[in-house]
Amino acid sequence: MRPALGAALAVAAAAVLASACGTEPPATEAAGAATGYRVTATIEEIMRHMIDPAADAIWESVVTEVTAEGMVEYAPETDEEWAALRGQAVTLVEATNLLVMPGRRVAAPGSRSELPGVDLEPEQIEALLEQDRAAWTQFVDGLHASGVTVLEAIDRRDVDALLVAGDAVDLACENCHVRYWYPSLAETDTAR
Repeated sequence: MRPALGAALAVAAAAVLASACGTEPPATEAAGAATGYRVTATIEEIMRHMIDPAADAIWESVVTEVTAEGMVEYAPETDEEWAALRGQAVTLVEATNLLVMPGRRVAAPGSRSELPGVDLEPEQIEALLEQDRAAWTQFVDGLHASGVTVLEAIDRRDVDALLVAGDAVDLACENCHVRYWYPSLAETDTAR
């Protein structure tokens, strides 16, 4: 490389680096940086890609079907089935920690409700969370606690306890969703 070209590139690189140092990071990055965490995904993404699939695996792990031949019950039996279910429960429990990390946004910029008029828009949910962060944390703690109960049932290989714990997960999810995702449905139910 020619010396003049190398010097010009070095000056340009230094200018780019200096200008990057002078800009303010987005609020979510700044909040995460203050805690040492690097917040990347939104609450919506954590729900969609971690919590929902894990909860579905828990709920679908104990099933009773009525067929022409009679009742058929499905539940984990093998070591592999119990281990796979435990992995889903661990994902659910640990994902709750991600939900309450400082600086995590509800949804990506430009994200919209899939059911306008039923579900709140992301910015409305964000406002509710900011109004009462302690309540949000309590709802998330409820999901965490119900997930720990699922883990305990799995570790004991107790199908009945797993079924009850799965219901507790469902209740924890619904309690939070009625407050932050679709509160108008709760108001409709209480008006009846």
